[in-house]
Amino acid sequence: MTTETETSPSVHHYWELLKPRVMSLVIFTAFCGLWMAPGSVHPVLAFTAVLCIAVGAGAAGCLNMWFERDTDKLMKRTMMRPVAQGLIHPDSALAFGIVLSFLSIIICQVAIGTITAIWLTITIVSYILYTVFLKPNTPQNIVIGGIAGALPPVIGWSAVAPLDMRPWSLFLIIFLWTPAHFWALALNHAEDYKKAELPMMPNTAGIKKTKKYIMIYAILTVISAIIPYTLQMVGWFYLGCVLGFGASFIFLALLLYKSEDSQDGIKVFAFSILFLFVIFAALITDRKSYG
Repeated sequence: MTTETETSPSVHHYWELLKPRVMSLVIFTAFCGLWMAPGSVHPVLAFTAVLCIAVGAGAAGCLNMWFERDTDKLMKRTMMRPVAQGLIHPDSALAFGIVLSFLSIIICQVAIGTITAIWLTITIVSYILYTVFLKPNTPQNIVIGGIAGALPPVIGWSAVAPLDMRPWSLFLIIFLWTPAHFWALALNHAEDYKKAELPMMPNTAGIKKTKKYIMIYAILTVISAIIPYTLQMVGWFYLGCVLGFGASFIFLALLLYKSEDSQDGIKVFAFSILFLFVIFAALITDRKSYG
């Protein structure tokens, strides 16, 4: 029986609890949703909206680390996390995550509005449900759990204008992108997930079938990325970025499918990040004026 302790946590350790790399993606996509929405909002309110979304996402990441502290210790990719290392006591992480969750929702409701606060709440709860119920029990965890990661542009949009099909097209891109992105990484960590007894796709469906699914989701992601153009949200520059980088994304996924080395998944994983960044940067750059 082990005793969980806390060893002089620093501000940096608490910052790591928020999963800053994931938070940076949340901030970027949330800003994109806010920027793409018709109408305008005061810069201070825009900053507040994105900040609330970022803090809410960080809080969810913190609660994720609290709940997964034991399995994190078993995997090389996660064993250095603050709670797994014993740098922050689980009770402190739990309290920190809960407080940040409520603060982000309350400030969002007061400063931005009820609808945006509701969507932020749904995002946080979705990630918690993914952590507690989906990830330990089904190989489709990342597919269903992708809802939480795909909602930030919808929340950002709702801070400016009523929701319609347009923000959901941004949601769909991230939702379909997530499995290809994450399973490509999971290929490199299949043994860790097996050790932690987490039913990730490479261990339940096999390496070859996982590669097939990665290729399918890469194709679906590229197709979904064309939708904002068909909705006249953006112009030819955006479409060119989608077709160019999308073809590269699909090509790398195809090479991975044909490869005998599961470690090649890291190439698809790395490029998937670049692909999403380029697509959303192009959305911001090539935004059309519309009402």
